[in-house]
Amino acid sequence: MNISYNWLKEYLDFDLQPEEVAAALTSIGLETGGVEEVQTIKGGLEGLVIGEVLTCEEHPNSDHLHVTTVNVGQGDPLQIVCGAPNVAAGQKVVVAVNGTKLYDGEESFTIKRSKIRGIESNGMICAEDEIGIGTDHAGIIVLPETAVVGTLAKDYYNVKSDYVLEVDITPNRVDATSHYGVARDLAAYLKQNKVKATLTRPSIEAFKIDDPSPAIEVVVENTEACPRYSGITIKGVTVKESPEWLQNRLNVIGLRPINNIVDITNYILHELGQPLHAFDAAKVAGGKVVVKTQPEGTSFVTLDGVTRTLTDRDLMICNASEAMCIGGVFGGLDSGVTEATTDVFLESAYFHPTWIRKTARRFGLNTDASFRFERGLDPNNTVYVLKRAALLIKEIAGGTICGQIQDVYPEAVKPYSVSVTYNKINTLIGKEIPAETVKSILESLEMEIVSETAEGLQLNVPVYRVDVQRDVDVIEDILRIYGYNNVDFSDSVKSNLSYKTPTDRSYELQQLISEQLCGSGFNEIMNNSLTRAGYYEGLSTYPASHAVMLMNPLSADLNCMRQTLLFGGLESIAHNRNRKNGDIKFFEFGNCYDYDTDKVKENETLSAFTEEFRLGLWVSGNKVSNNWAHADEKATVYELKAYVENILVRLGVNTGKLVFGNLTNDIYSAALSITTGAGRQLGTLGVVNKKLCKGMDIDGEVYYAELSWTLLMKEIKKSKVTYSEISKFPAVKRDLALLLNKSVQFAEIQKIAFDSDRKLLKKVELFDVYEGKNLLPGKKSYAVSFYLQDEEKTLTDKQIDAIMKKIQTNLEQKLEAQLR
Repeated sequence: MNISYNWLKEYLDFDLQPEEVAAALTSIGLETGGVEEVQTIKGGLEGLVIGEVLTCEEHPNSDHLHVTTVNVGQGDPLQIVCGAPNVAAGQKVVVAVNGTKLYDGEESFTIKRSKIRGIESNGMICAEDEIGIGTDHAGIIVLPETAVVGTLAKDYYNVKSDYVLEVDITPNRVDATSHYGVARDLAAYLKQNKVKATLTRPSIEAFKIDDPSPAIEVVVENTEACPRYSGITIKGVTVKESPEWLQNRLNVIGLRPINNIVDITNYILHELGQPLHAFDAAKVAGGKVVVKTQPEGTSFVTLDGVTRTLTDRDLMICNASEAMCIGGVFGGLDSGVTEATTDVFLESAYFHPTWIRKTARRFGLNTDASFRFERGLDPNNTVYVLKRAALLIKEIAGGTICGQIQDVYPEAVKPYSVSVTYNKINTLIGKEIPAETVKSILESLEMEIVSETAEGLQLNVPVYRVDVQRDVDVIEDILRIYGYNNVDFSDSVKSNLSYKTPTDRSYELQQLISEQLCGSGFNEIMNNSLTRAGYYEGLSTYPASHAVMLMNPLSADLNCMRQTLLFGGLESIAHNRNRKNGDIKFFEFGNCYDYDTDKVKENETLSAFTEEFRLGLWVSGNKVSNNWAHADEKATVYELKAYVENILVRLGVNTGKLVFGNLTNDIYSAALSITTGAGRQLGTLGVVNKKLCKGMDIDGEVYYAELSWTLLMKEIKKSKVTYSEISKFPAVKRDLALLLNKSVQFAEIQKIAFDSDRKLLKKVELFDVYEGKNLLPGKKSYAVSFYLQDEEKTLTDKQIDAIMKKIQTNLEQKLEAQLR
């Protein structure tokens, strides 16, 4: 949110510089990201002076240019070539001397000495649009005779500098979404730091009813969605351009002026934080404003010209016959103020935050009004703000205030009652703060001390502080004003014994694997857990029916929780490839979510939901690229498999007991599953389906692996990564050439071999695969090495032959293998 330094000073008298204000606000929780100097006119009219045209003659080499001499109040008159049709001797004009920088939108150019059609020109006589004070380019600016030659243009046009503070408002601090709200918080800080500063609230003492005759009536049918609605009618207004001071106020904070009525509502919004809406009273049919919902499916055209379909949970501001506005969110196309408007109905209301938030999300609208309403405003402030706005309208647009203020407020909201003890304050803050200091801070925050005892205080917290309803909230407020930096570290340390939990171990291993992957050339990515439900449409591996949907999504692109890390990584790959970075190695740790209706249990709300922590790896592009010593080499799925195996080994998983089996699903075009001997799937890896890649505009192969970190932690719960000495006794290698059916995978051979001997068989490796001539149809040949070793003695031929015979027999019986 942009806060104007000069505007802030209208409510709080202080001597701090803009940078000091930024530091003070940051220290009390209103983090200020930056301070930028701005001017009412870009460039501040630096280098421009008031001059007088002494002579004006036709240019000898042009039929439309003039050669002038101009007195700018110092030095010799300047010779300036001018192309404006209205230039003449005796005029007072605005001159840009050499070296002046002029702006055209975001671009700029500098006035320099030059020759125009052979005649030297030193400067430029300016038009309105060339210096930013208007849009006219028909001719140069001709000033009144009273203009004094040599006066700086910035002084003549009263150009003022201001500073804009970019304040980041946290969701709980709706009370600070205005200049007065920020000033109120800053006043508390200054008081605590013994800096003199007086907080002044805009006065409404001049408010009075000019015409008591009845005006527009207000009826609230839905008091749940609208606990308070205030309004007033102002007749005989003149809708026109706002005065310069009001336009400048809005321009500085980045708002575009529209007309005086609309500008006043925007001014009040940023002054006091209360959204207002102005209706053309002539369009309030039946002379009545009705606050209610419309039937499901009703169409309504909003101010942006979009037709929206309403639900019965969208609060509408209606007249006697039709809807005029989506309450608290967006105005209607036909009920707003235009230049033809003469009578205005001004709305100031308090809407239920949940209603506004759901409606805004449903329509994908995020307006300044909805931003504030959905966080909870002060219902006791509506009439004060209404009077403030009505006075400004009378001042700027004229008119008379007609009829009594319409104020529907069935049940007044009372201040929050909170008890807080000094002991808890000191315990949570970690420092003993004097009781008088505590009371001073609370009073500066406008918290009323109802009663006091030796133990603590009973407080009434203002309604506008919706975030302070518990004692810990009060203590947080005390601390931020007292100053986090004022809490000292003591010389003693209080500690308790701790032990390493499974979560700690998981985190340590996560860091270990992250370092390993980074060392292998990977980059870590972090994607949003929210994703697009459309990714899962038509998938069977991750069906759309299993997606955990959001009830009030921010957008269609963030409407469900991810079931897999895959799509976030593909988005990151597409983003990089579009920026000429196609050689990619990514990894990500993150949670994935699933909803299974088959697991629903009565009285167990979360029974159908599961959350699993996973590790995803993506490899795409070239393994070697642009290397003088090595030809370009494409990455392969085998490279990814090696990375996965290295992770498993580093974690201490016994890879000899894992089964890498064929996997067929709609995520991969070719893949392996990694399962334990007990059948638990630890992960998958393979080549991502081309259809999914194409959907992300990714050309080329993407190799992806996803491991269940949750299951991996369970698998290695009791295992330790240890070392062993190299055996003194040699290993023995025996090779078998096996003729097998094409459907048989190496993982099956590996499993049968280890099942045959678990003590002396140490490793099984595939070193050759042959398919082709001299083999029966449907057959292939595997050449497999078996490594045998006894850690305590040298193996004998008898032992080796017995083990190999057993392996061979099992392979023949279970896989119909034949020796070649």
